[in-house]
Amino acid sequence: MCGFCGYVNHKDVPNDTIEKMANRIKHRGPDDEKYFQDDKVSMGFRRLSIIDLAHGGQPLYSKDKKKVLTFNGEIYNYQEIRDELISEGWEFETDVDSEVLIRGYEAWGPKLLDKLRGMYAFVIYDSANNEIFGARDHFGIKPLYYYDDGDAFMYGSELKAFLSNPAFKKELNLKLLPIHLSFEFIPSAETMFKNVYKVMPGTYFIHHIDEKKTETHRYYKFNYDHIDESQTVEEDAKKIEAIVKDSVKAHMIADVEVGSFLSSGVDSSYVLNEASKLKPIKSFSLGFNDSKFSELSWSTDFAQQIGQKNTPIKITGDDYFDFLPTMMYYMDEPLSNPSAIQLFYLAQGTSKEVKVALSGEGADEFFGGYNTYLEAIPFERYQKYVPGFIRSALAKMATKMPRFHGRRFLIRGAQPLSERYYRVNYVYNYDDRNKLLKDPSLNVDSGAYSKYIFDEVADKDEMTQMQYFDINAWLPFDILQKADRMSMANSLEVRTPLVDKKVAEFAATMPIKTRINKEGTKISLRKAAERALPDKVAMKEKLGFPSPIASWIREPKFHERIVRAFTSDVAEKFFNTDELLRILKEHDEGKSSMQKIMTPYLFILWYEVYFPEDTNADTIKKVQLQA
Repeated sequence: MCGFCGYVNHKDVPNDTIEKMANRIKHRGPDDEKYFQDDKVSMGFRRLSIIDLAHGGQPLYSKDKKKVLTFNGEIYNYQEIRDELISEGWEFETDVDSEVLIRGYEAWGPKLLDKLRGMYAFVIYDSANNEIFGARDHFGIKPLYYYDDGDAFMYGSELKAFLSNPAFKKELNLKLLPIHLSFEFIPSAETMFKNVYKVMPGTYFIHHIDEKKTETHRYYKFNYDHIDESQTVEEDAKKIEAIVKDSVKAHMIADVEVGSFLSSGVDSSYVLNEASKLKPIKSFSLGFNDSKFSELSWSTDFAQQIGQKNTPIKITGDDYFDFLPTMMYYMDEPLSNPSAIQLFYLAQGTSKEVKVALSGEGADEFFGGYNTYLEAIPFERYQKYVPGFIRSALAKMATKMPRFHGRRFLIRGAQPLSERYYRVNYVYNYDDRNKLLKDPSLNVDSGAYSKYIFDEVADKDEMTQMQYFDINAWLPFDILQKADRMSMANSLEVRTPLVDKKVAEFAATMPIKTRINKEGTKISLRKAAERALPDKVAMKEKLGFPSPIASWIREPKFHERIVRAFTSDVAEKFFNTDELLRILKEHDEGKSSMQKIMTPYLFILWYEVYFPEDTNADTIKKVQLQA
């Protein structure tokens, strides 16, 4: 696990810029640093040593020295690919997975990507063809960004590295503010910085240096084209047992100690239990002093039952609010998921004992774990038996009436899923944004922005469409982004055995009846877990990442911080501050969600960190010291 960055040399960029860029992401790789420069390209690398500690340094070179690699991640089937390359006559100097990438690219070019199983982002500079090739793993576990304004080109594991390059023109991508307010993330290749792009999951780019042109290609796309309706819950549970066992074993490969995150839920418990069958493994759990929100008793009891050590980690309201500006620095883009800071402190405590930790992300998306998927049952029935023109008329009537039980259902029942699915207006809907934005002309239809994802599975049932959206948007741009940033901020490698190529290949064949029914969610996964875990763990209702943040917001000392932010110059620049204060008052009265507070609040903190020229320098200094 590492971090890397690079750029096409520019007349206005000093030679030592590459070191300054790499130092921006030192937290991703504190163990070693190395650089490559020629007359066209500069490349930097920071290493966190996990496999072949003595020989895994980068950059790595092709046999003819014309190709140079930097790589972040783990290739879990690298030994198989290595054997295949050796059988074709290729020679190896190390036992690291990164050498498999450079040799594999020499042998097969981009077709190498079809063979990989793992989490990765890597870049290869090909000096013979004057090209830079970059690729990101199937599901977006590891990050990769590039900046291309038609003149300058640069890339990196984290976009904050670009701040140290004089050729980077830092500009806010203001048109995306309403999209962020809706989703809490940006569900596309765009970012909150102009001309900075995410390399999408399962995608590679080629930058042609002489032509100053970047092209992207999709090499992998998760789909539901091979659903097997004949499968039963019992059959799928047995297959899940074998697949999870295999994936956990693959994700345990390391030359350092591997630990595991543990909550009270079935996903992390199942992963830990499988890992414990291979070797003793330490687990780490986060909680609070308030037992109403803390899962520590559950996780501690479970770890004891399977004979493994569990380390409880607690945070306070002061921990949470003091760290928010620094969290925004590490996050790169504004992300208001309230569990992100909890994950930071969990990773911080874990990193004191191990360098690698397993985690249970992905099970809800691939196996159907979110309770909101159950919404499809009444809506599909309503749409089947009530004609569209009647549903539209009822929706129009309902919008003009005072609140009553069923009003929201009638309004949403006339909408297509691409507008109705709650993730599309996860925080603020169109009308909310009109009131909140200083310039309401910026407002756009968030449903239209993400409709392309639903269109790709328009022939599938609504539950499957919801899962597909979550796999292609919620998972990479929210769940996996915070997992990567918060763990790597602590130089900790987090591995996700349930976000895996082989796991996904099987999940794509599961019919709805083995994923979700009116009785519950993740039914096949839970059936598999029942055989290995205590009933109260296997069948425990999903809680997400519970926390007392909503009550902390009402505490005077934290409430005052939010008021200051909501009445600041930055708030005035983007929002109607009276509306911000009204929403805060509604929260105080229990009438507004925590997310409606945290999303604009964290955007303001993010802007203060990344655009200090418009903000208070004291805040920036504090963040830089903490980071």
